[in-house]
Amino acid sequence: MIVMALVGVPTAYAASSGSIQHGKASWYCIECNGGTETASGERLQDYAMTAAHKTLPLGSKVRVTNIRNGRSVIVRITDRGPYIKGRVIDVTKGVAAKLGFIDTGVVPVVVEVVQ
Repeated sequence: MIVMALVGVPTAYAASSGSIQHGKASWYCIECNGGTETASGERLQDYAMTAAHKTLPLGSKVRVTNIRNGRSVIVRITDRGPYIKGRVIDVTKGVAAKLGFIDTGVVPVVVEVVQ
C-alpha cells in the first residue's frame, strides 16, 4: 500500500490507492450549495454518497473516517471544494449523518483513496 500526504502532491499522483489526507470535513446540501449541479455535471442529491474535494479526480472513491467516533463511509468525488482553510472534504448531508456529525457541522477526518 502506498501512503502519502496529498498536500503538495501533484494531482496526477493524488488518486493513488492508499493515499491519505488528514483534515476537517464539513457537509453541504442543495440549499446551501447555491444550486443543484456539481462540477461533474451531476445533480447534487442531499443523501447521495458523494463529496467535494479540491484536487482528486472527479469519480475517485475515498473512504472518509470520522476520527471522533471511528465511523467511516466510502464516497465518490463529484464536486470541487471545500474552500475554507483547514477543510479537506465536503460531504453531502446524508454522508454527514452516517458519519455522525450533522449537529457539529465540522469534524476531523481521515480521507483515503480506495480505488
